[in-house]
Amino acid sequence: MRIVVAMSGGVDSSVAASLLAEDGYDVVGLSMQLYDNRDGAPSFRSCCTPDDLNDARRVAERLGIPHYIVNFEQRFDRQVVSHFVSEYVSGRTPIPCVQCNSSLKFTSLLERARGLDAEQVATGHYARVDIKTDSDGKPFRRLRRAVDRSKDQTYFLFSLTQEQLACAYFPLGKLHKSEVRNHARACGLDVADKPDSHEICFVPDGNYAALVERRAPNACKPGRIIDTAGHSVGYHAGIHRFTVGQRKGLGISSPIPLYVTNLDPSTNTVVVGSRKTLDQTTLTASRVNWIAHAPELGANVAAQIRHHHPAASARVWANDNATLRLEFDSPQRAITPGQAVVIYDGDVVLGGGWID
Repeated sequence: MRIVVAMSGGVDSSVAASLLAEDGYDVVGLSMQLYDNRDGAPSFRSCCTPDDLNDARRVAERLGIPHYIVNFEQRFDRQVVSHFVSEYVSGRTPIPCVQCNSSLKFTSLLERARGLDAEQVATGHYARVDIKTDSDGKPFRRLRRAVDRSKDQTYFLFSLTQEQLACAYFPLGKLHKSEVRNHARACGLDVADKPDSHEICFVPDGNYAALVERRAPNACKPGRIIDTAGHSVGYHAGIHRFTVGQRKGLGISSPIPLYVTNLDPSTNTVVVGSRKTLDQTTLTASRVNWIAHAPELGANVAAQIRHHHPAASARVWANDNATLRLEFDSPQRAITPGQAVVIYDGDVVLGGGWID
């Protein structure tokens, strides 16, 4: 069977391709060109660079598999970068990796894979997929956490559908990171010790505010910073420079530490308060995707509000209009609009949505 592997030039996707080739699959490597590589174009510092594409090509040569670069510049800009900018302008804190996974890796790459007569798209994500049957005997796919919980990436994959999961392959889901690097060394892959990328690839020097201001100059609207009682305590140069839970860079003095507790784009105000005011027990989310089916109303689940945040016990109410409401058993700190809330039952991802 032919299978396409999304090759970023990192050790994870390289080992995914290697494992599949060893298992006898007809492997084709595809790398995504996401931005203009010409001189003078904005530089991406953490991944998706020309060097990364060259690393992917060299790994493919080492494995003896064909390798192609596909140009997704316009799609990436429209579906990921533009969305990132509009979210910050709206006072939300986006997660571009989720958009990239659902809109590019498991939609656009799948289109290219079918053009190559391939049935599946594999990636280097740490996640697992299995098949179960419902009460009517109908099979469905489950998305499950990786064996290596420290590297688990299911938080970024909650938006995948049954159709996408049917075509998705995650060879690393059953491995630990140390095993992946050891495999790369044993295969003589130059990327065996290449550092992992942890930053947003299209934000030069990590200065996301500069990107937003360049793409949306109207975002630079001065406004008030107020406390939770409504008193003015300072001024800001644009709400896109702030996120809920932020403490540093507020530009105000106070006898107690202050944190951003809310961003109101309708009044262009930033609200700050004590650390205690960050604690919340409820949230609502929209654009919800249930991977198989919605849980029963009031079901006990575990909910994760950030990638590195531990899942917390909660009860969930799923509504018919792709929204949900959560009540946590204990207060959660800095529930942030624009971030994802992902719902788990044990190690199984039930689904998730975008925090409002």
